[in-house]
Amino acid sequence: MPDCTTKGRRYVILVGMATSQLHNSQITVTRRAMSKVPEVTAYFWIVKVLTTGMGETTSDYLAHRLNPIVAVALAGILLAASLAVQFGVRRYVAWIYWTSITMVSVFGTMAADVLHVALGIPYVISTAFFLVALAAIFAIWYASEKTLSIHSIVTRRRELFYWATVMTTFALGTATGDMTAVTVHLGYLASGVMFAVLIALPALAYLWLRMNAVLTFWFAYVLTRPLGASFADWMGVPRARGGLALGTGPVSLFLAVIIVGFVGYLTVTRKDAAR
Repeated sequence: MPDCTTKGRRYVILVGMATSQLHNSQITVTRRAMSKVPEVTAYFWIVKVLTTGMGETTSDYLAHRLNPIVAVALAGILLAASLAVQFGVRRYVAWIYWTSITMVSVFGTMAADVLHVALGIPYVISTAFFLVALAAIFAIWYASEKTLSIHSIVTRRRELFYWATVMTTFALGTATGDMTAVTVHLGYLASGVMFAVLIALPALAYLWLRMNAVLTFWFAYVLTRPLGASFADWMGVPRARGGLALGTGPVSLFLAVIIVGFVGYLTVTRKDAAR
């Protein structure tokens, strides 16, 4: 039978293991609480798709109402201001985060449109360009941080990688949506339906095939852009282009009201904040 000394050693080892596990759990909870991004809930995906649609129609509205150079400059200034506030806070704040996302949506749309309209670059080329740019950002991010998880955004460097990725996904999604709707001639409604089907694939792959959560998240994240933008364009563009002819201004305003409602609810309830 083991003597008292052996029992004592086992007890000390067990206590040490329990203490270590508790310490690691506390670190994990602290890191999640320090996160500058929301938890991935149904609210996250709903608001994300809404902001992509609003960004698309708002960009088109400003481009037709203002001088294109003035519109891009104005969107760039507002984006820089919103990101400055986002980087300045120490934790996730719903209205600050989603304001930044909305401005990224508007500016990202303009960036993709400038390549096509002003420089005459085909949507196929711009889609390939932004895809390569996104892959490069992911590669550098992973080489530097060893993770691409949205739950790891707790340092300034990771936050910079995150927002560079977000910006690129918006530009990529814009070019992809326009490519399928215009270049491939699917039209905006058919493109929206197609992306709605495609965005379900990563969720099914995660649930049924146990595919990597980070991979499926970013795959779905990229698709939210052409999904929201396609349906927003369909509602806003003239009937001659296969739309409902509601106008980009009214559609932008309608989506903005819904976004404000959701973000206000999340600000009050903090349902998408780390607990």
